[in-house]
Parts: sequence; structure tokens; C-alpha cells
Amino acid sequence: QVQLVESGGGLVQAGGSLRLSCAASGRTFSPYAMGWFRQAPGKEREFVSCRSWNRGRTLFGDSVKGRFTISRDNAKNTVYLQMNSLKPEDTAVYYCAAATAGWGNLASSYDYWGQGTQVTVSS
Repeated sequence: QVQLVESGGGLVQAGGSLRLSCAASGRTFSPYAMGWFRQAPGKEREFVSCRSWNRGRTLFGDSVKGRFTISRDNAKNTVYLQMNSLKPEDTAVYYCAAATAGWGNLASSYDYWGQGTQVTVSS
């Protein structure tokens, strides 16, 4: 079993930055990809970004392109989401996810999920 724990959420003013972390633990961890999704109140879960674990390919949702980056630390089994130029519409619960055999912008591609971390951007 794999456990994913997100951290780094909080309250920030518009234009500010936050870095989210997702630490993986459990059995030998070798995902095909790690991703981030978010869900705002009353809205469906939205794809934010993903990264293939070994090849380093990345993908971003249109609403965050140019503002967010995704990176990883192999030694720590951790993936990061650097969020810059934050906007009030980025307010949501952000979820980390791990895929064992796929990757991409579909939530159904991911096998493990974290509990989420709240990001609130004030105007």
C-alpha cells in the first residue's frame, strides 16, 4: 500500500507563491507518474499537473500553464508543485496522486490519492 501526504497549503494573497509537497511512503515506491489535481467548492476535480517519474515528462492544465511547475526529489520520494502568481480562482483543495501504469490529465489514470491540502488565495 502507498500513502501520499500533502503539505504546504495555506492562505496567500493574490500574486503570491506557495510550494506544495507530496511525500510518498509504504511499499517500494516506483510510480509511473505523479500528479496534482484540485477541487474547488461546488466544482468538479480539475487536473493541475503531472510528471512521469523516470522520463521527466510534464503536463499542465491550461489554467496554470506558465505559473506552476512540478518537480521531484527521488531520494525523498517527494513531488513538489511550485505555484507562482496565484489568483483567487486557484483556491481549492489540492490533491496529490500516483499512477502505477499511466499518466495524464484523467483522474482515473491514478491509483493512489492523498487526503488533500487547502490552498486559499485572497484578492
